[in-house]
Amino acid sequence: MTGAQCMTADDRQSVYSGTKDVAERLRFDVARLEAYLRAHIEGFAGPIAVSQFKGGQSNPTYLVETPRRRYVLRRKPPGKLLASAHAVDREFRVISALYAQGFPVAAPILYCADESIVGTAFFLMSHVEGRVFWEPQMPASNPAERAAVYDAMNAALARLHSFEPAAIGLADYGRGENYVARQVRRWSQQYRASETQRIDNMERLIAWLPAHLPPPQPSRLVHGDYRLDNVIVAPDAPRIAAVLDWELSTLGDPLADFSCHLMQWHMPPSEAGTGSLVGYDLAALGIPSLEAYVDAYAARTGLDPRPQLPVYFAYSFFRFAAIIQGIAGRVRDGTATSAVAAEKGELVRPLAAKAWEFARQAPTM
Repeated sequence: MTGAQCMTADDRQSVYSGTKDVAERLRFDVARLEAYLRAHIEGFAGPIAVSQFKGGQSNPTYLVETPRRRYVLRRKPPGKLLASAHAVDREFRVISALYAQGFPVAAPILYCADESIVGTAFFLMSHVEGRVFWEPQMPASNPAERAAVYDAMNAALARLHSFEPAAIGLADYGRGENYVARQVRRWSQQYRASETQRIDNMERLIAWLPAHLPPPQPSRLVHGDYRLDNVIVAPDAPRIAAVLDWELSTLGDPLADFSCHLMQWHMPPSEAGTGSLVGYDLAALGIPSLEAYVDAYAARTGLDPRPQLPVYFAYSFFRFAAIIQGIAGRVRDGTATSAVAAEKGELVRPLAAKAWEFARQAPTM
């Protein structure tokens, strides 16, 4: 393990796991919510208790408990928001479509566009019991379980990318074509909207990426932020019980989605808890090498990212840098919801440097 990984895995597991009292800025009228749920969910009975999940910093997420059942509420954050961000209506739509296919997501319950209930639009879904591993090396696990979880995670993403969008009611969930080009344009714009300092590598990438796009791929449903800490593993088995956080999902290039998932094998280590496998003995841990993991995905899907991986990685690290810059912008604007949001803002420079490193490796350079 590298010296840069100063915060221990136990620290990060503690920081991100479980719930806490709702932050003052994110509180709402619990009685109003209870009355709404009683009126719109058959058999619903209070009283309710509401707490806030520690993990995540984009859409505030709450545990809603009644004497008989637990629910999860996702809402838009209050305050100034970037255009098209925090689309909880899209999250609800995609998990509804996937739940109908038996794909591992939480059961959707209701969507509410009425901002008078909790202050913003929100949706409610079932609470899924299980484990969230906040570190990709899964420190509390063992080699056999790690290998099985990684294989299950690979299989779930391969299955997601196998769906024909029209066949599951999502033909109009996004434009699909020219996905990487549109993503580069979108995140360049989002980066500019939340820019707090000049970063030369981001300037280089904004100019380089549009001229070095990978070949087009079939349009598929893409998650947009698929990683180990966005899945719930079953309590007693290495099985994916639910895939979480569909805020960035759309129709697009499955290989771009997969390459974003692969970033943890190259992620610059950080105290902000972004998750990195750099510096670990993967064979001893039971975690597949990047090459083996890519081979498994290619075998399952028939899609092969290997010839274009440097370009896809340049895009992926650029995109992630822009997302993290958005968090830094929310810190500036006072709308960030994570305790480590300010620390994450320090990641933009090393992420941009990693993206440019891959750009220089690309065969089209």
